Amino acid sequence: MGSDFYTTYILPYAAIIIKICRAYTNSQQDFEDYYQEVCLQIWRSKDNFNQASQWSTWIYRLSLNVCLTYLKKKDNQSFASDSLPDEAIDDSQAFSDDAINQLYSAIKKLSELDRAVILLYLEERPYQEIADIIGTNRNNIGVRIKRIKHRLNQLLKIESDT
Repeated sequence: MGSDFYTTYILPYAAIIIKICRAYTNSQQDFEDYYQEVCLQIWRSKDNFNQASQWSTWIYRLSLNVCLTYLKKKDNQSFASDSLPDEAIDDSQAFSDDAINQLYSAIKKLSELDRAVILLYLEERPYQEIADIIGTNRNNIGVRIKRIKHRLNQLLKIESDT
């Protein structure tokens, strides 16, 4: 991958990729693997970008697909493997801000789809763009976000009580 491509088409969207990868990983090593795979897939798939949506929307969609695919592969491997899984690094060890760590810990307890929706919401994406990425309608996103916020509040309250 050329450094020009990385600098122009990936680096400006690194925060998006990092947030999505972080929400679907439990260790620094997995995070780095996911991030690298997303960047590689962006480069491999760049010619498939049809400009029907914004580049950032395409990056979100591709990042989510890569992470979900990786997650499913990892789940399948863990069931098929006789060896013990690698020990996960606690979020507090992998990332420094406690409040952010608590939020990501709660987000990881959501379903895969709800994780994707809340990450897009936190990135301040318009409901229509979230709907396009997720493959649903705009009204559904508003209702889903309200339910996710309520669930996150419950999860964060439980974590703070322990």
